[in-house]
Amino acid sequence: MLVDALVDAIRLAVTAIPNDTVMALQRAYEEEESEIARFNLENILKAIEIGRKRSIPVCQDTGTLTFFVRAGAESPYLGSMKEAIEEAVRRATLKVPLRPNAVDPLTGGNSGDNTGKGIPIIHWEITEGDGIEIAILPKGGGSENCSALAMLTPSDGWEGLKRFVLARVRTCGGKPCPPLILGIGVGGGAETSLELAKRAILRRIGERHSNPRIAQLEGELLETVNSLGIGPMGMGGKTTALDVKIEVAHRHPASFPVGLVVQCWANRRAFVEIKADGRVRFWQ
Repeated sequence: MLVDALVDAIRLAVTAIPNDTVMALQRAYEEEESEIARFNLENILKAIEIGRKRSIPVCQDTGTLTFFVRAGAESPYLGSMKEAIEEAVRRATLKVPLRPNAVDPLTGGNSGDNTGKGIPIIHWEITEGDGIEIAILPKGGGSENCSALAMLTPSDGWEGLKRFVLARVRTCGGKPCPPLILGIGVGGGAETSLELAKRAILRRIGERHSNPRIAQLEGELLETVNSLGIGPMGMGGKTTALDVKIEVAHRHPASFPVGLVVQCWANRRAFVEIKADGRVRFWQ
């Protein structure tokens, strides 16, 4: 039951782009003035429709799978969850199918089933209770290659963050397949900021941070990124990014870590809740 539920959630993530993302892409198409930008957005929307109707991956690069597991300490499935996730990835590789994307960094050999040392990536959070919630994030290589870490100084602060993000987006241009969703993590240490950034892109398009100052910064960055004119697939246009998301953690007084995670237009995600009695719920 557990493995089957996870396979279904992986299939949902890679074949059905969430409605909030689809609506944002449709708005971008309607507001776009550039003919080539409209052409690119039209093809993106067609690919999304085909993926949903035929239950096939929206993009040939089904990415590296990251799982964010929020598990109740009393869940009867907690002890077997890691093995279940790994087996679900193996099965999904064959059944969905997923492109094999797990390569040994020393030999270059591909495992063939999207598993290997440290793959799939699993982040754990243990809570009270007996339920489990899992967020699944398939992340393509092109957009992941544009993710970056900046260990700024406190004097750089938020203005330094803006300069870093804009410079990185400008440098990457069309490589990460825009329109983009930008996740930004601030604080903690190097690894914490990047994890926060990856968690940030799980939020719905248009959902602003609960802190008004951070919400304002998200909006300002979105407007500035879109002023770059990179546009859909890097060929010019009004929409370079669909949204900017920021998450924060406390930091050391001497450092200002900023993690940037870039997501492509194929903003894939799925969530699954597994109750102690075996009931399962999916959403995006």
